[in-house]
Order: sequence, then C-alpha cells, then structure tokens
Amino acid sequence: MSSIRALSLALLALTGLVNVSSAVDNITSDTYFYGQSPPVYPSPAGTGTGTWVAAYEKAAALVAQMTLDEKVEHPTRFPAPNGCSGNIPAITRLGFPGLCLQDAGNGVRGTDFVNGYPSGLHVGASWNKDLAYQRALAMGGEFRTKGVNIALGPVVGPLGRVSLSGRNWEGFSNDPYLCGSLAFETVSGIQANGVMTSTKHFIGNEQETNRNPMTNAAGQYVESVSSNIDDKTLHELYLWPFQDALHAGTGNIMCSYNRLNNSHGCGNSKILNGILKTELGFPGFVVSDWYAQHSGVGTALAGLDMAMPDSEGFWGSNLTAAINNGSVPLSRLDDMATRIIASWYQLGQDKDYPTPGVGMPADLFAPHVAVDARKPSSKTTLLQGAIEGHVLVKNTNNALPLKSPKLLSLYGYDAKVPDQNDPTTGFGSWTLGWESGNIDEALAGFYGVPQVLPISQAALNGTIISGGGSGANSPAYISAPFDALSERAYQDDTNLFWDFITVNSTSSVDGGSDACLVFINAMASEGIDRSGLHDDFSDALVNNIADQCNNTIVVIHNAGVRLVDQFIDHPNVTALIFAHVPGQDSGRALVSLLYGDTAPSGKLPYSVPKNESDFGTILNPALPEAPYTLFPQADFTEGVYIDYRAFDAQNITPRYEFGFGLSYTTFSYSSLAISTISGVSLATYPTGAILQGGQEDLWDVIARVTADVKNTGTVDGAEVAQLYVAIPGGPVRQLRGFSKVDITPGATVSVSFDLTRRDLSEWDVAAQKWKLQSGSYGISMLEKVRVMSYEI
Repeated sequence: MSSIRALSLALLALTGLVNVSSAVDNITSDTYFYGQSPPVYPSPAGTGTGTWVAAYEKAAALVAQMTLDEKVEHPTRFPAPNGCSGNIPAITRLGFPGLCLQDAGNGVRGTDFVNGYPSGLHVGASWNKDLAYQRALAMGGEFRTKGVNIALGPVVGPLGRVSLSGRNWEGFSNDPYLCGSLAFETVSGIQANGVMTSTKHFIGNEQETNRNPMTNAAGQYVESVSSNIDDKTLHELYLWPFQDALHAGTGNIMCSYNRLNNSHGCGNSKILNGILKTELGFPGFVVSDWYAQHSGVGTALAGLDMAMPDSEGFWGSNLTAAINNGSVPLSRLDDMATRIIASWYQLGQDKDYPTPGVGMPADLFAPHVAVDARKPSSKTTLLQGAIEGHVLVKNTNNALPLKSPKLLSLYGYDAKVPDQNDPTTGFGSWTLGWESGNIDEALAGFYGVPQVLPISQAALNGTIISGGGSGANSPAYISAPFDALSERAYQDDTNLFWDFITVNSTSSVDGGSDACLVFINAMASEGIDRSGLHDDFSDALVNNIADQCNNTIVVIHNAGVRLVDQFIDHPNVTALIFAHVPGQDSGRALVSLLYGDTAPSGKLPYSVPKNESDFGTILNPALPEAPYTLFPQADFTEGVYIDYRAFDAQNITPRYEFGFGLSYTTFSYSSLAISTISGVSLATYPTGAILQGGQEDLWDVIARVTADVKNTGTVDGAEVAQLYVAIPGGPVRQLRGFSKVDITPGATVSVSFDLTRRDLSEWDVAAQKWKLQSGSYGISMLEKVRVMSYEI
C-alpha cells in the first residue's frame, strides 16, 4: 500500500469511513475516492462545426418543436416490436421515426439472413486497411438492410492490457496505432452506408471481472472495478484509437461499465465533458453500455446523452422533476436531444432509410417476413478476410503447403462444426456465440452475480468462429475445417482418418499418414475473463499425436493470446497456425492456406510470450482486495508499457513477437529513406482549430519514410511492411506505420509512410497538448534503422 493511501486510511478511520474493527481495514464509503477524477462542468453544448453544420441546423429546428415530455423520453429505450438491442421512440408528428441500436462490431447479431464476419482480432491479424474497410462496408450494408440505425461497434476498448481479458478478441490489437488505423477504416466503411457506428467502450474497460457492481457471496455491495490511469498513459495508449475513430467521424461513443479513477465511466465528467466533448470536439452523442448508468442528475450533468436499455428510474419522470427544480438545466436536456438528432441527420438517415428494426424479428420462432441482408458481393470479402487473419508462425522443412497427400489424419474437438446452430431465446448459446461451449459459464458476468461455475479454457463442442458475448457472430452457415478438408479430399482422392472424441487426450495414428492435423482452440467471452493462456488437455492432445506422427501440424482457433511452449519444441510439431476467429468461412479459408492456393500473409497483432509470468502484473484482472474489497482497484502503474513495449523495456524475448508471421515466400528490404515535408510548422504544440478528433493540425504530415520491398522467393505473396519510431523519452519503438503489399516473385514494390505531428509527439501533461520534441527520433523497419533529428 502506498504511503499516501496509508495516510488516507488513517484519517478516514477517524471519520468513520473505514471499518477499523475488522482484521484488515476496509473502505466502506465511496467518499474516500472523491476528487480522484477531476470534475469538469458544465457539459459543453454540441456545435455544428466542420461537416456537422447542416446537421446541427436541422437538429436545432426539430428540437425546438419538441415538448418537454418528448425530450425526456427521447434519450431512453421504449418497448418496441422488434429484436433490436435498444430502441429510441419515434416522434411521429415531427417525422422522426425512432432509432434501432443493435450489436455488434463483427456483424449483425441475433437474427437470421446475415453473415458471420471475421472478428476484430482476426482483422487485426490481417494488417490490411483496405480489407478492414471492405469488411466494414459489407457489414454496414447488412445493418442498414435490417433497419439498424446504430451498429454497436467497433471495439477499441479493451485495448488488451489484461492478457486474460475476455473481450480482447472483439478489438483489433493491443497496439494503439494498429487498433486505431483499423478502427478508422471500420468507422468509415460502416458509415458509408448511412449506418452510425458506436465506438466502444469509453474508456479503460480492460477486464470483465467486477465489470459491474454486484452483491458478493457475503451479501456486500461491491462496486465496479476502477481503472486508475494517469493522464499521459490515457492519451498515449487507451485514448489513441478512440481519437482515430472520432477523426473518421463516428457518430456515437459508448461509455463503459468500469469506473475510471473511481468515477463511473458513464458519469465521469472529466472523461465525457472534458476530454471527449471539449478536447476532442465530439459533436455526436454518448450512449451508456447496457445498465451502465448509475445515477440520474449526475450522469446528465457529466455528459451522458442516452441511457440503454432504459434509464432504470434515473431519468424519465425523475429527469422531468430535475429540469423543473433546476437540478439539470433545460439547456443540457436540449443538448442531449440535439446531439442525438444531429447524428441522425449527419448520417443521412432522414432520407430513404429503412424503418427501424424492419429486419429484426422480435421472435425468430414466430412466422415473420424474411429480410435477407446478404449480398453476393460480400462473399469475396468474407473469404479473403478469413484467409488473411491466419498467422503461420512455424513451418519446419516446408511442411506447408501440403503436397498432394495420400493420407491425412485429423484430430481435435475444434475440427468439426458445433452440434447445434439454432436460434435460442434470451441469453442463449446461439445468441451469444457459445454453441461450442457452456453458456452458463459466462452468464454470471451478464447478470452481475458471483461466478460459481469454473471457466473452461477451451470450447470442446466444436470449432469457434468468434468469441462469446454481445459481439458474437450470427453466421448464415459454418464452414468448419473438417468440412473443407473433406471436400478437398474428394477432389484429390485423399484418404481421411479422424478422431474428434474429447473424453481424453489420446488417439492412435495410422503409420502411413502423410501429415497429422490437430485442431484445438482457446475460448474467450464477454462476461468472464479467461482462466489461463493454455490448457493442459489440449496441449497433451498435441503431444500425444506428435509422439506418433513425424509431421504434426497444429491449428489453434484462439480468441486471444495462446501460449504454445508445452509442445512447440516437440521435434515432430512441424507447423503451427494461429487461426484466430475467422467467421463463417473458417474451414474454406484454412484449406486454401494449407494447400497453398494462397500464401499466408497474417501477422500477430499481439506478442506470444514463452510463459505467463512474462506478462507480470498485467496477466490477471484486478480482484477486490483489502482494503478495497468493496471497491476493486486496477492500478495501471505500468503506464504505456504493455505487450511489446514492456518486453522491449524488460529485455524479454517472446516466443513470437508482435508483427511476426511467416509466408511461403521470402522478402528483403532496401533503400530506407526519410524526408521532411517543407512548409509544415514544427512548433512545439499544435495551434489548429478543434474539430472532431482534436486539433486539426495533429494530422499534418511532418515527415515521410520510404523503402523498397522485394519478393525474393518463388511464389506470390503479400508482405506487411511495418514502421516503428523511437520518440525521445518513450518506448524504444512504437508502431507508426504499416502497409500490406502484394508482390510477385522477383518483383520490388516501394512503400511509403506519412508521419503526422501526432505520430511523433508525446502528451504533455502540464500543457495538456501533444508536444513535438526537438531531438533524435529512431526510425526502424525490420533490419533497417535510421535516425532523424528535429531541431525546433
């Protein structure tokens, strides 16, 4: 315990705010934490700057015609005859049709006639900005056809600080630059359809354990966990991808379950009023995560604009009373309504937009009109997206691609489709992506009750194409590895043997097998954090097969980091693929890679260490501990040093580093060059006007880096060129550019990276601005290293 906290406890014991009669002093009042998150009031009124001018003019005119009751009802859910996750009521007399809000960032959830797209982590592993945009464009079209006004995604928080976090798979990467770049493309692609994105979860939502207040086994009320983040870390790490999404024009931000510096995310005036709406100039509206509103007047004044799934008595008539007695100014209510309506106008939903929820049946078991949102043009994007998120990390003696095998032996529970893919009501397996596992393991986290069931590390009832929870896919079909391999075997006259029984980890292998493929997975879900980064059952299965087969190829569908050191050095394990969470075309994509129809091009969007201990204090979620048994605390004392930043700083060599991935060909780099852009201000601080995303000159290009990449192998391949920068006083390297290029054998392609003011700046806590330092900046790209200097 720090000396400051110890002194605070001593003083609070005198005031009765700490229970000093217990063996360990426990804080019993939230007042102990007051002031840790600075108050910022009033909530700034949204203005129509930049591209929002016309939308705000229209919104102001409409809101001026609304009655007080209409304004009060506007930001909360109402019962609607559809299957949307949330609904905002229509104001028919004013021509406003209402809003349908629906999960999630990986495709339309919980309905029929939609596709199951690759999940966020899979997109991150592709390192392909264009593919991320095309995926988002296709998903956005499906949301629109189904009458969804607001798609609840993309996810950029959790960023991935806690290695065991259950929702890391929903986001793109635990590197803020890679995550933010793909979030920018996702927001742009979805909103190109007129569908609004809800970028989430703002902010510090890095664990599922104690994500919501709950009553513990002793009958005590336990608050949601507090993510305690300093200002510099917040800006340089966790806020970074949100800023990119804002710069792309996201119409909505969803605030998070957790507390930030001991103030609830949806009632934190510093974060919502001070940073989001003032520093970053956000003109859209803030919606709560479902049941994340914990006060009425407080959240309204702190900057919350919409409560989901309803206001639970906090608003409604109580908000009307607060307006009438002056607790909440009428101008704040007007701003809430204006921000919501302006966002609706901004996305063009006032013209020729489908009726809210038209394709979202309230009851899939009842007869209903089928609204098919799928398009033939999406098939290429679905398959290519699935292919490019696979990462080949081991390939001894060119075990892959397979070369006309006569006999393949297949093992592991993850090879086949789940036994069921059928709609369920409520929080069922199909609704939440748990067809391959036990949904009851996760439900405690949804209901806010103590966890009773043990948490499985693998889903043993079939392959996984996504993680579990509100971000899960609703696939039109599932192409499992076994399905696709069976079809290929038919075409090639290959003999297949298989054993998918999961009661033990032993199987027998035919000695004539050309190769043995072992399929395992690592499950993760909203509502619970993972119980480990590997499981002994699956690792024993791999070793058992490898003991009998000298060409054992391992495929892991992993919804997060998965350790492999219990089997990776086995001499008969010749190849390993991290197959991530590819969506409905999983098997078809994998077989394309296994047989060399396409070359692997994915790269890890995270690091894989050799041991759990390498993660140190950011392996596990924070738990209630004395004296904070009623107020769990997660202290982000590591600052920006997570993943490869931490491994670099601590000189830890991972098993597979961030950005690593093999191909069936090879590449070389040359001609690395750096040039500065003339005529661009190199002033210490930005001076531009604040538009959505922050000061506009943060995106001024200051320098440009170029290099040549050559395919030195014999087959076509795609390479991800990665640019890292060492900013004075910061980590020894930070990703600041990437480009995925297709190159034919013997050809050379030039790549170029623009470095903006923000890319080269650090956050100055005193000035509350991004600071461009004078000094030397290290630039690196694989084996090439250059140093550039700014004298400002």
